[in-house]
Amino acid sequence: MPLRHLPYADPGEPDVRSGSRFLLWLLARRLGGQLASLGWGLLMNLGIVGLPLGVGLAVQAVVDGSGGRLALAGGVIALCGGALALGDLMLHRTAVANWIAAATRVQQLLARKAAELGSALTRRVAAGEVVTVSTGDVEKISWFVEALSRFAAAAATLVAVCVGLVLYEPELGVVVALAVPVLALAPLPLLPRATRRADEQREKAGRATELATDTVAGLRVLRGIGGEELFLGRYRAVSQEVRRAAVRSARSWALIAAVQVALPGLLLIGVVVYGARLALDGRIAVGELVTVYGAVLLTQHPLRQFEEIAMAYSFSRPSARRAARVLALSRTAPGTDAARSVPEGGDLYDPASGVLAPAGRFTAVVCGDPDAAGRLAERLGGHPAEPGEEHVPVLLGDVPLDALPLDAARTAVLVQDKEPVLLSGTLRELLDVPSSGAVGAGEALEAARCGDVLEALAQASPEPGGDPLDTRITERGRSLSGGQRQRLALARSLVTDPEVLVLDEPTSAVDSHTEARVAEGVRRLREGRTTVVLASSPLLLDVADRVVLVHGGRAVAAGTHRELLRTEPRYRAVVSRDTEPAGTPGPKAPELVDAEESA
Repeated sequence: MPLRHLPYADPGEPDVRSGSRFLLWLLARRLGGQLASLGWGLLMNLGIVGLPLGVGLAVQAVVDGSGGRLALAGGVIALCGGALALGDLMLHRTAVANWIAAATRVQQLLARKAAELGSALTRRVAAGEVVTVSTGDVEKISWFVEALSRFAAAAATLVAVCVGLVLYEPELGVVVALAVPVLALAPLPLLPRATRRADEQREKAGRATELATDTVAGLRVLRGIGGEELFLGRYRAVSQEVRRAAVRSARSWALIAAVQVALPGLLLIGVVVYGARLALDGRIAVGELVTVYGAVLLTQHPLRQFEEIAMAYSFSRPSARRAARVLALSRTAPGTDAARSVPEGGDLYDPASGVLAPAGRFTAVVCGDPDAAGRLAERLGGHPAEPGEEHVPVLLGDVPLDALPLDAARTAVLVQDKEPVLLSGTLRELLDVPSSGAVGAGEALEAARCGDVLEALAQASPEPGGDPLDTRITERGRSLSGGQRQRLALARSLVTDPEVLVLDEPTSAVDSHTEARVAEGVRRLREGRTTVVLASSPLLLDVADRVVLVHGGRAVAAGTHRELLRTEPRYRAVVSRDTEPAGTPGPKAPELVDAEESA
């Protein structure tokens, strides 16, 4: 497939039973490119090793004083030079195409898997490993895919050279034919140690990446407790371990490279000494000696491909194993039938916790543990369970969410987590999301009470009096306050207008005056649609049609907010922790705040 057709419309279903099977699957998907690269590699390598033949013919022609054979030798040299130039050009072109195609396919597979698993991906795989797979591992896997055809061309060339030399000059050719396999296989005893050291380096680098990711994610907390220097020291120590492991790995590969240079040099010296004796004895001509000498000299080029393929495989095998492990993750339990149709309505029910959200009602869920609330929100959206946790599918009507195709499940149930991300771009682009079309951007912004945000964006517009919808929002909304970010994310979710909307603490950063207005706006806009809010704020709970108390991972009580206040002490204990004094003033003036100030 030409590169202009990338990215692939469908990257395919990979074989992820093992890293080796995944590599074979990638190679099979690029079979045409591999064959093209093999052909051009043969042309280039044969052009290289064919040059000594022309040079030997030219030397012998001069010795014999034959002008015709000298012209023939010039033609052979010109032909080999043309083959070398064309083969080198096209080999580089096809090899790069193979690399880009393989890298693109792996990146698409990883992106598709990340979209499928969502936030559950980093709960089931370490964040550092995800970063390593999506960056360095993709490069190493693609390296092996593009190097294999060049190695095959080099191996075929060496076979052709050995056979040709045996036929051309048997006495020297037999020596070369016996020595070349030894040279090609000489690095094999050194590979296990080099591979172990490379694996150790990658493992330490992955831990360093994970530590850096965690440090950056918790930078605000570290600043608050004065722990920056502590974690900086830890990262400095880990990075030194990575450096030492890299040096040890480089020494092993340097030794392999030295063997690949020293042994062919010894063979060349042996051929020259033995060939010179044969020439002095008159058993071979001078031109034949020059030809064999040149052929042996230039076999070093294809021999280097043996070192490269050994390195490529050693580096790509664990990378492919890690990529296959990530790609093997699934949102559904083994054996789940994902062919059910989307129900047009029905209650949302989680058998694991006993939480029931009646269809078309506004349901609030109160959890004493914020982490448990986040896990419950993910489970209500049909996301995978935690590793080791029993998988119990959530029901929408009488259909398990796991039994729905991924697109259908995401359309039916939308989960907005506690810290939603705003991507950079204009507000209009932020709200341009797949939706039912029943809720407009203006209605969603009004329900989320984003009037002050629109005023602030209008003031920040480069054009006086410009449309706030066309004002750019910085990456992750860093130019906005926490409450403004939450309300814009809420408006985005409301525009989508899913059958079921699950909100995890949607107003935790909003003042109480605005929170009450947001709660009423969401209730009014979502009238007749199923809405689940996980919160403990009385202002949100008071507008809910039904409130469910979850204690110890199970729903223990249900009713209205006021009923539970009268009858359930545990409910009063949870709600009272988050009760703010009534009449908390809102912001004095709508404005954008700096990222550091908002931190």
